[in-house]
Amino acid sequence: MRVKLLTFLTLAAALFMIGCGKSDADLTKAVNDKFAAEKITGVTVAVKDGVATLTGEVTDITVKNKAEAAAKSVEGIKSVDGAGLKTKPLPTPEHPSPDKMLEGTINENLKKKNITGVTVAVKDGEVTLTGTVDKAKVAEIMMVANEAKPKKVINNLNK
Repeated sequence: MRVKLLTFLTLAAALFMIGCGKSDADLTKAVNDKFAAEKITGVTVAVKDGVATLTGEVTDITVKNKAEAAAKSVEGIKSVDGAGLKTKPLPTPEHPSPDKMLEGTINENLKKKNITGVTVAVKDGEVTLTGTVDKAKVAEIMMVANEAKPKKVINNLNK
């Protein structure tokens, strides 16, 4: 009789422990461990009653989806709320400086005319041409440079 009672109590205690599951603190730690293993950064997790709430800022939507999937994969997590995860705004591309645009325009126009051997440098709207070219091409090169409307063209070409 005593053995039966002891067996029954042991079984009841085991079922009680299984039924209780992991605590919210244990689940939070498990999700954080999962994030660390998958190298997910910028995400904070809070677990209440088995529901994981994710907050923070991630680089893009793929990282957000990865974080949500990682949290859902932890045993004991019932659901995941990722509404608090925000993606970082994309950086605004820098516009090239007027000097770089002028340099690019002249280089492109020289390329279209199959003129090589010319180095174009632009500073404060002034174009400096250097390099060694055929004397017959100098006028055409100067015309190309002046068509881009720089402040000044400095001809340092070797002929």
